[in-house]
Formats: sequence, C-alpha cells, structure tokens
Amino acid sequence: MTRAASRAAPEPAAVATGSPTGVTVAVAPAPAPPSGWDRDRAVTVGVATALVAKGIGLAAPLAVTPACFRYLGDQRYGLWMAVTALTGMAWFADLGLGNGLLTRLGHLTDDPRQQAREISSAFATLGVVAVLLLAALMVVTPVVPWVELFDVRDPTVAAQTPAVVLICFGAFAVNIPLSLIQRVQYARGQMVQSNVWQSAGALAAMALVLVAIATGRGPLTVIAAAVLAVPVTNLLNTVTYFWSCAPGHRPAPGLVHRGTVTGLLRLGLRFFALTTMSSVALNVDNPLVANVLGLAVAAHYAVVGKLFGVLWIFVGLVGMTIWPVNGAALARGETAWVRRNTRRMVALYGLIVGTAALVLVGYGHRLIELWIGTVDRSTIRLPVLVGLAGWSLLVAVTSPLIMVQNSIGLLRPQFVGWASFLVLATALKIWGLRQFGLAGLPAAACLAYLLTMVPAALVGYRGALARCGPS
Repeated sequence: MTRAASRAAPEPAAVATGSPTGVTVAVAPAPAPPSGWDRDRAVTVGVATALVAKGIGLAAPLAVTPACFRYLGDQRYGLWMAVTALTGMAWFADLGLGNGLLTRLGHLTDDPRQQAREISSAFATLGVVAVLLLAALMVVTPVVPWVELFDVRDPTVAAQTPAVVLICFGAFAVNIPLSLIQRVQYARGQMVQSNVWQSAGALAAMALVLVAIATGRGPLTVIAAAVLAVPVTNLLNTVTYFWSCAPGHRPAPGLVHRGTVTGLLRLGLRFFALTTMSSVALNVDNPLVANVLGLAVAAHYAVVGKLFGVLWIFVGLVGMTIWPVNGAALARGETAWVRRNTRRMVALYGLIVGTAALVLVGYGHRLIELWIGTVDRSTIRLPVLVGLAGWSLLVAVTSPLIMVQNSIGLLRPQFVGWASFLVLATALKIWGLRQFGLAGLPAAACLAYLLTMVPAALVGYRGALARCGPS
C-alpha cells in the first residue's frame, strides 16, 4: 500500500498475508501510517537514546567494580564473575523468540489484537522455558561440584558457592521472558521508553549494590542486588506498560494460540540457528591464534579485540533500532523509504565506525597501555590494527542490508553467506597466521567476508525489497 493511498482510504486494509515470517494479518481498519519524516525522527531519537542507555549500562558496572572487589574479596568476586560468564554463554535460552517476535510484530502494526496474541504466545512460551530452567537448576545445583569446578579455596566462599550459582542463574532464567518487553516496545516504536527503563535498571543495580555495601549487608545480598535489579526493572516496565495499554492491546492467557506459538518457534529457531552459526564464525579467532601462535599471543590479541569490540556495540544498537521500523515500512510496501534509510544507515555506519577505527589505529597502542598497563608492540603491530579496522568497517556497512532481511524473516541468504564464510575464513585464517603471523588473521577475515557475506547481504537485501514490491 502506498503512503498516499493509506492516508486517503478509510476502508479496511489487509497487510502481509503469506509473508515470509508466516504471519497472516487479519483484515482490520488501518490507521494512517507514519510519514517518512516521522520514521526518520524515530530512528534518530531511538539511536541516540539507545547509545545513552548502553553507555549507562556499561558505565554503571564499571563504577561499582572497585567497591565490589574490595567488599567481596578476590575469591568471592572471582566466583561471581565466573558464574556470570556462564550465564552469558547461555544466550540461546530464549530459542530466538525475542528476534522472532520483533520481526513478526513489525508486520502487524495495523492489527493490535493480533499483536496481543503474538505477545501472549511469546510470554507463555518463554515463561515455560524459564520454569523448566529454574526446576533444572534446583535439581542440578546440589549435584554439580561447583567448588571444584571454580577452584574455590576459601572455606567460607566455598560454603556460599551453591547460593551464588542459584542467585545468578535464577535471575538469568527469570529475565528470559521479562526481557521480551524491550522487543515489544521497540516493535511498537516506543524506543525511548525502552531505553529509559534499561538505563533505570543499570542505575538501580548500581545504587542497590552501593547501599548494600554501605549498610554492611552480607556478600550474597550484594550479589543479589546486582543481578536481580535488571529483571525486577523489566517486571516493573512490563506491568506499567501493559497496564497503560488499551484492553485490546494487552496480552492475556486466553490469547495464547497454538498456531501462533508454532509460528514463533519456527521463526525463532531459524534466528537461533543463524545466530549460532554467525557467533561461531565471529568467535573462532582466539582459539585459532592460541593453536597456531600460542596462548601469549592469543592473550594480546584478545585485548585488542575487546578494544575494537566497542564498535560492534554501536552496530548492534543501531541495528536493533532500525529493525522494527524497516519491518513496518516493508509491510506497507514502502520500499522507497527503506532504500533511502538503508543508504543513510550505510553512510552513518561508514562515517562513525570508519572514523573510530582510524582513531584506534592511530592511538590503539596508547589506549591499551592506559587500560591494562602494557602492550607487546612487536605482537600487536600496525598491520594488525589496520586489519581489524577494515574488518570492523566491512561488518558495519553490511549490517543495514542484513537488518532489512531480518525485518521480514528472510534468513536463507545469510545462512548461505555465514556457512561459506565459516569454512573459507577458517582455512584462510590458519594459512594467514602461518604465513604472516597475527597480521594475517584480520586480513583473511576481510577477504573471506568480501567473497561470501558481502554478496549474500546484497542478494538478500534485493530479494527482501523485491518480495515487498515497489513503493
């Protein structure tokens, strides 16, 4: 539907029947869609507030780290960080339903009742997942030798180890369904509210930890304050948000639908498989470096990799912002706006990531020295920094093309691209490490990405636009 027609026509409109996501939208009165200018403003404001929220989310834990380390001691603090790392490895626990819901809701902007059914089904499914994980945690925790696993030597800390595991993993499991509220708000264009709540969660965690330390609470209370603040904030956000919604827009147990659950799982598991493949492809570097060049070189490479990883945070934030906006525009066939916005996002990524990468190339050694105190310049040479800068730029400028595909659930080109990249890049990286040392790794990654993922991103992007028709 064109923008002019949708504004002028008060009669019902059907959208996205038989779409790639499997969403079938019931015929419903269509409100006037937002104009291109409104979407541009929503993207700009969403990106700005997301950056602020992420900045607060990164700064708050850093601010309380010295106090936590001193108060908990090195053994207990190290245990907490080790358990937290394990929960980070369990990112797959939502089965991809968060991304699947974000995509499906983008096609249902004119049908709040169907949106409520999708949201209800997603909450119910992940609620079951959370309950099962909690039950498994209660059964497994007493059996697993956590003390030996984490090499806890302090008897007092050893006695508290099972409780730390329960607190951290319990908070993680509870947050699986509660974190869906962020996807719902992004899909409905309420990015500012979502980002404000995320910032509030990070600040609440910081404040509660500092209060617990100042009042001499027990170590377990300090850890609980840190890990439970985010799920509690998400719970408050969920209750407040849906309480203020019109009754027809709210999720409810009666709206849980078997077919909707099946569709969500089908799309979610495809996202899960794609994320798993891309995650393996993007995180194989350190094991390869350790195997070919040794652990010492791998340690230095990991440090410089974290430095460039800041650029990936920016890419992810912007991608999450434009994902649902693209989906809503494509559902109405407004491909002209999507093309224009994608070109603008490519230029924005290129400018910001390119500039930041150049700064890291010029001042990377000094930044690492300020951060960790030393850097082996004979290992982290200038070609390594240049290669990482080029790699970051390539991933960044193709990200907007991939977000368009994600917005309608067109994942096959990415499957082909990432599978090809994983095979080719691994072979090239091993060869490059043996022939050119550490500098051969990012160079091999860039070459493999140009030959595999760049063509896949372009083909998938054009295919997504073709499916939705001309504006």
